Amino acid sequence: MFNGILIRKDEQGYRAELTALDEQQLPAGDVTVKVLASTLNYKDALAITGQSPVVRSFPMVPGIDLVAEVLHSDSARFQSGDKVLLNGFGVGESHWGGLAEKARLNSDWLLPLPEAFTAEQAMAIGTAGYTAMLCILALQKHGITTAHGEILVTGANGGVGSYAVLLLNKLGYKVVASTGRPDESHYLTQLGAAEILPREQLSVAGKPLQKERWAGVVDCVGSHTLANACASTRYGGAVTACGLAQGMDFPVSVAPFILRGVTLYGIDSVMRPLADRMEAWQRLSELLLPDNINQIAQVISLDQVITTAAQLLQGTVRGRVIVKI
Repeated sequence: MFNGILIRKDEQGYRAELTALDEQQLPAGDVTVKVLASTLNYKDALAITGQSPVVRSFPMVPGIDLVAEVLHSDSARFQSGDKVLLNGFGVGESHWGGLAEKARLNSDWLLPLPEAFTAEQAMAIGTAGYTAMLCILALQKHGITTAHGEILVTGANGGVGSYAVLLLNKLGYKVVASTGRPDESHYLTQLGAAEILPREQLSVAGKPLQKERWAGVVDCVGSHTLANACASTRYGGAVTACGLAQGMDFPVSVAPFILRGVTLYGIDSVMRPLADRMEAWQRLSELLLPDNINQIAQVISLDQVITTAAQLLQGTVRGRVIVKI
């Protein structure tokens, strides 16, 4: 037996609870692991609270991230005692995830834990830091250098936004951070933001073309915020879209893309090929120091997950939440 967060949906309704589970309940997979640490992401919070239809089948253990020690492996890639890392691949949505003491997984989803990080450090980065790195790699591959001008990061107090600000600053870019929490301005300037932009300047309907300002954008918000970011991106610039905290709608015209040659990159972290994942984690291991990670992360236990999930959706949690198993 082991403990985990279990989400059920039946005649009694939708509910999540910390409960005892039997190893025989674990889904199919060729690697069984002891989970060392997981995280609480925005998607996990949506799944736990039921505020969005994230979960594809029930019952479900949420948790889209995990670091674990292999207990048993039928895969030639891993053996007992190996430390492994997982982000995405539908885990926590359609396959039992990391918010439990054990998991059974497909070896094709796993990476060796980078030597630079402990389990908790890797989970402090998690899908959020990995997604931020994918966005930055897309901007760099587009050709945007520090000489091209300012980079806008929206939803900057969240996990992805926090890492985007930190990583862009470490790479030498001038970062403007957009947030709805002006009381957190000091946190963002500590991470490296050169300027704080109130969320209201971007979150309402704007003109289809606006004054050119941004060389590039990391958008974690969607909706009007993403539309306004595109409308104010400079000629030949690039916008990376990786979140939808404001909404899934995209009320924009084609003007920025046709008249200014702006490129919009959709950044998927869930089904990303292993080669892309390895590149992103390699760059993260080169750029991040333990002190950087500690700035962004807080640690909770499994029995605090359900309460913290509600707080995360209320916008009162900043940075990353590590779940130490």
